[in-house]
Amino acid sequence: MEFKSCYKYARISPRKARYVIDLVRGKSVNDALRILRVTHKRSSYMIDKVIRAAIAAANENLDVDVDSLYVTQALVDAGPTRKWQRPRPRGMSARILKRTSHITVVLSEKSGEKVFKNK
Repeated sequence: MEFKSCYKYARISPRKARYVIDLVRGKSVNDALRILRVTHKRSSYMIDKVIRAAIAAANENLDVDVDSLYVTQALVDAGPTRKWQRPRPRGMSARILKRTSHITVVLSEKSGEKVFKNK
């Protein structure tokens, strides 16, 4: 059984979030939360929140043992980019891009399934 959770329109660039999501892909839920707790990146809080939401869905729906859950899929997709201009010298303007991300985590039980490992 798979349990999926998403964080849409997270205010962080996808490149920065992918650095942290690569740390937890393929790990058990307890290891992933432990890694995120000591990672000093802003996206670690957001990814922690998504994993905890997926754990809550697993507990609420089917009373699954939390210790047997693994992060089978973890991905960060680019969301919409907010764009605007900032005035610069000599009548020019500079474009400002505020990037957003969609963070998705899929958990499943360890019951003989193949779990993707980090390289």
